[in-house]
Amino acid sequence: MHAKTPPIDRLGRPLEDLRISVTDRCNFRCTFCMPADRAYAFLPRREILRFEEIARLARLFTRLGVRKIRLTGGEPLLRADLPVLVARLAALDGVRDLALTTNGALLARSAEALAEAGLDRVTVSLHALDPKLFARFSGLDAPIERVLAGLEAAHSAGLGPIKLNTVVIKGGNDHEILRLAGFARERGYVLRLIEYMDVGTLNRWRPDGVLSAAEIVARIHAAWPLEPAARAYRGEVAQRWRYRDGAGEIGVISSVSQPFCGDCTRARLSAEGKVFTCLFAQIGHDLKTPMRTGESDRLLCERIAGLWAARRDRYSEQRGDDLARGRFEPSEKVEMFRIGG
Repeated sequence: MHAKTPPIDRLGRPLEDLRISVTDRCNFRCTFCMPADRAYAFLPRREILRFEEIARLARLFTRLGVRKIRLTGGEPLLRADLPVLVARLAALDGVRDLALTTNGALLARSAEALAEAGLDRVTVSLHALDPKLFARFSGLDAPIERVLAGLEAAHSAGLGPIKLNTVVIKGGNDHEILRLAGFARERGYVLRLIEYMDVGTLNRWRPDGVLSAAEIVARIHAAWPLEPAARAYRGEVAQRWRYRDGAGEIGVISSVSQPFCGDCTRARLSAEGKVFTCLFAQIGHDLKTPMRTGESDRLLCERIAGLWAARRDRYSEQRGDDLARGRFEPSEKVEMFRIGG
């Protein structure tokens, strides 16, 4: 049973997408996402939502209009028996798209089971193809061969269209753009290039590290001519471009140079059961405590709907205004590894 009147936030945006972080742990230490300290104290197991709790909350979100669910982390494939959760979510009434974002290092051993459980597709974070640069970005000297094997396994399992997420940092990996684009073109993957953003506070983000979406597109267009493609749905964050020769498409995410808050339809559920209404939020709203102390589905649903109805987040647009006026100051925000990208 779905809500008769799905909630709309203060800026007229419906609730349609839910990102669920199943763990805050990761086997990589990418500098723009994870704490470099190997001794960092992650969440204790008792604080992390159980599969039945995740499925219950996801069911309530679908009652309120959610149609797309994405599993994230940390690294979601570190969560034991993840296909069990996938099967529960795939069975929910109203879910049209069930996806997973992963670094791909553990995907080769999991792809087939995930597909059989009902996962539709995967997105793999891949910030470089050069083995040494990839190892440096991963923070743990991880071998890129494991990720490439994971991509092949995902393709064989039918988890497509496969997307590659690349965070582009000027002076860091921007020289890899054409290599990554060629790699994706040859294999039928969709490359999504993401402007370097100030997610969290660990990455010590500065604007001079941003290579704009326009510059990214221009570089690829010079090698393989592109033409704009229409967005597939409201709230799609990537601007889509087709190769004129028919060899697929790319997407660019321009949160810094061309903010798109006005179409954001996403909520995020952290591993410890907090709802965040923005990727750049400072605080989350606890659902775990009321759920574990016996709150009914009706009251939980009303709680979630109320949070969304009060939402007025537009951080990227506000950041853009501050940058234009030369008054941007970094602020404390939830770290990416706690709520996914």
